[in-house]
Amino acid sequence: MWEWIEPYAGWILALSIVTFVGTLVTIPILLVRMPEDYFVRERDERQSLSRLPPAVRIGVRILKNVLGLVLVLAGLAMSIPAIPGQGLLTILIGITLLDLPGKRRLELGIVRQKRVRKAVNWIRAKAGRNPLQLPQKEDSLGSDESRSEEDLPSG
Repeated sequence: MWEWIEPYAGWILALSIVTFVGTLVTIPILLVRMPEDYFVRERDERQSLSRLPPAVRIGVRILKNVLGLVLVLAGLAMSIPAIPGQGLLTILIGITLLDLPGKRRLELGIVRQKRVRKAVNWIRAKAGRNPLQLPQKEDSLGSDESRSEEDLPSG
């Protein structure tokens, strides 16, 4: 049944190792470079790309989305219990690169998980960076003020 995979086993193993090592190096760098107010500020990515010629702007968006998709898929593979890796962090970084409707809610849903939030802020602290600020969950008054990690209740 699995005979078809045998000729590709070496390539699959090599790709798995490269992806694993690549994410171990890349994900912490990206998390440290992420602005601490990434989740609370209003931003329009199109403004940062608006200075580029249209062909380059389209190419950048395509490459960014392809890289995001690769990272999400790698993160999903690393989330399988038998496969080591930082799956949720990789998925989070992949999602930040994708152009998706509802992306902000999805990112916040991941980063608000206690394990993920602690890992992200631990990596940032090791690099001398402040913890990520997260917006409060909307309360009954509908406010959405920002708070840092220290202000958030554990749980």
